[in-house]
Amino acid sequence: MTVLSPLSTIAQTRDGGISQQMISDIRKSQKMTTADRAIANAIASNAIDNLAKNHANAGELDTYFSVETKKQSITDQQSSGRCWMFSGFNVIRANFAKRTDSLTVDLSHSYLFFWDQLEKANLFLQGVIDTAKKPMDDTRVQFFFKNPINDGGTFCGVADLADKYGLVPKSVMPETYSSDNTSRMARLISSKLREYGLQLRQMAADGKKQADINAAKTKMLGTVYHMLAMTIGEPPTQFTYSFRNDKGRAVGEAKTYTPQEFYREVVGNQINGSFIMAMNDPRRPYYKTYEVEYDRHTYDGHNWKYINLPMDDIEKMAIASLKDGRKMYSSYDVGKMLDRQRGYGDTENFDYGSLFGVTFGMDKAQRISTFDSGSTHAMTLTAVDLDEKGNAKKWKVENSWGATWGQGGCMIMSDRWFREYMFRLVIDKKYVPEDILKMNEQKPIMVMPEDPLFQKDF
Repeated sequence: MTVLSPLSTIAQTRDGGISQQMISDIRKSQKMTTADRAIANAIASNAIDNLAKNHANAGELDTYFSVETKKQSITDQQSSGRCWMFSGFNVIRANFAKRTDSLTVDLSHSYLFFWDQLEKANLFLQGVIDTAKKPMDDTRVQFFFKNPINDGGTFCGVADLADKYGLVPKSVMPETYSSDNTSRMARLISSKLREYGLQLRQMAADGKKQADINAAKTKMLGTVYHMLAMTIGEPPTQFTYSFRNDKGRAVGEAKTYTPQEFYREVVGNQINGSFIMAMNDPRRPYYKTYEVEYDRHTYDGHNWKYINLPMDDIEKMAIASLKDGRKMYSSYDVGKMLDRQRGYGDTENFDYGSLFGVTFGMDKAQRISTFDSGSTHAMTLTAVDLDEKGNAKKWKVENSWGATWGQGGCMIMSDRWFREYMFRLVIDKKYVPEDILKMNEQKPIMVMPEDPLFQKDF
């Protein structure tokens, strides 16, 4: 066994590395008090969040809301990243119940998820074809090969997929193990897609005709379709269904639908064109419209486009929608200051600074810029509690982690948490002021999908 001497260890240190002198200086700076040792012992055998929990903020929650939309059943996305679809469907079924005077419908997530995965596979393969002349280490080529397929997304995916493929009831195409637990299926399909991507690049390098490349892509998608049908089930093309009221009783005779006909029955008009997506990104100028390149679910669909607004404007639109009984798709960073046991988000839930004797001083813009915070989870905004001046005190969302989580499947958040960790709001145009609607129509500024904030909701 070779033993390195202290001299040989020092010799390995380059400028910018940790030298022995630096270690010596660091050790001298450590002044462990008896209180520090007690805290270190506690941390060694306890969860950090349990020790940092602010007891002064752990009292009984106020669950009253002055403005609240009608309650509906809570869903569970299980071990999948489909929160964007669950939240989108929450909005669709709530709008349907409101429009039909309390008829209910449970929509099939696995149906639209099948088409989502096939469309994302095509987005990858066509992206590989479009960038075939670029080297493998090109940023855009790596963007495609890094994540050929995933189960995350945004409301734009709900709009494009539902408009294109329609919807079906959950009873017609129920969940499977792989739709509830997506990771293994996604890894296998991703591996096959990467293999196909290399083949398409080779065909382009060999000068194959575009028609031959397109035919090869279609055959590849056939394989992906087969893998999806084996794991999720093959989507129906026709079915018979009867709607039910909020008492569970069938209303009228059962009818035969195609998915597109059922979509028109449930949604009415197309989703695309009926909403704007508002974003709060304090790094960028407000009242400007942005578009995220390649951030879409279908190759021929819509990129994620949003107008960047201050939180005051976002809150006013949200309050207007809720007062009219309309729920909204919204997204948040649920990894920050969320008491998961109580289902309560507040900036004072945990005092990590006192526990470690440090401060955490970044603001929202700095957290986004450094990848410290970003939109990670979509939930359905359902209620707000207003003070005597009409300003928000707290908010409530329907989550998709099951009815036993948090507050009966819902999450309550203080307004100060909402302003720090809320990022996206999808709102019907009828609740958007005219000046913001006009701003939303300006030519968008294109931004790159690698941006810290443009993660998909999971």
